Amino acid sequence: MAPETHTDKPAKISKIEKTPGAEGARPHPATGSEEADSGPEMGHGRVRTIRLKLRDMNQLFNSMDPSPFIERDLDDDAEEFIVSWAQEFPASAHIRLRIYLEQWPAEDPKEMIKTAVHNHFSHRAEICRMEFTRLLRQGRTALLIGLVFLAVCLVLSKLLGGEAGTWAAVARESLTIAGWVAMWRPMQIYLYDWWPLQRRVRTFTRLSHMGVEVVPRAKS
Repeated sequence: MAPETHTDKPAKISKIEKTPGAEGARPHPATGSEEADSGPEMGHGRVRTIRLKLRDMNQLFNSMDPSPFIERDLDDDAEEFIVSWAQEFPASAHIRLRIYLEQWPAEDPKEMIKTAVHNHFSHRAEICRMEFTRLLRQGRTALLIGLVFLAVCLVLSKLLGGEAGTWAAVARESLTIAGWVAMWRPMQIYLYDWWPLQRRVRTFTRLSHMGVEVVPRAKS
C-alpha cells in the first residue's frame, strides 16, 4: 500500500466555527476537509478520499427540502465542496466520500446516507443530461436559422453588387456582417457551451457510484 498523502482545501460550508485539525497545526472547517489518498490502487486508478466533517447528519442535507432523507437534496455548500474536489481528481481515480459525524444518531445512518448521496448525484446527472439534450436541440435550431439568414444576406449582398456608390457598398458589407453574426449562437453552442455540461454529467455520474463511508467523529 502506497503512503497516504494529504491535500487540504478550505470548504465553503460555514455552519459552525472552525476547529483545529487532527494535529492541531492547521485549522480545518469543522464541516468539511478533504484529504486525497494516493493509495491503495483499485483497478487502474488510485482511491481518492473526500473527508467531510459534520456536527450531525442534518448538516449534509438541504433543510428546506421536505422529502424523506433518501430523496432529500444535499446542502448546496456540501455539494459544491464534494463536486469541486471530484473535478480536480484524475479521471482514472476512484472517489470515496468519508463522512465524520460528531453526533451519532440512535439508528445507524450509514445505509441511509449512502443511498441519499447516490440518489442526489444520480438525479443531478440526469438533469444535466436533459440540459445537454436541450442545448443540442437549441443548437440545431439556431444553426438552421443562422444558415438561412446568412444565405439571404449573401444573396441580397450579391444583388447589390451591381450598384455603385458609397451607400451600396455599406449595404453590401452590412448584409455580409449581419449574416455571419447570425452564426454566432450556434458556433458558441457547438464550440464552447456543450463540453462544460458533459463534464458535469461525467462528474455527477462518478459521484453517484462512489463509495460512501460514515464514521463517528470524536468530539473536540
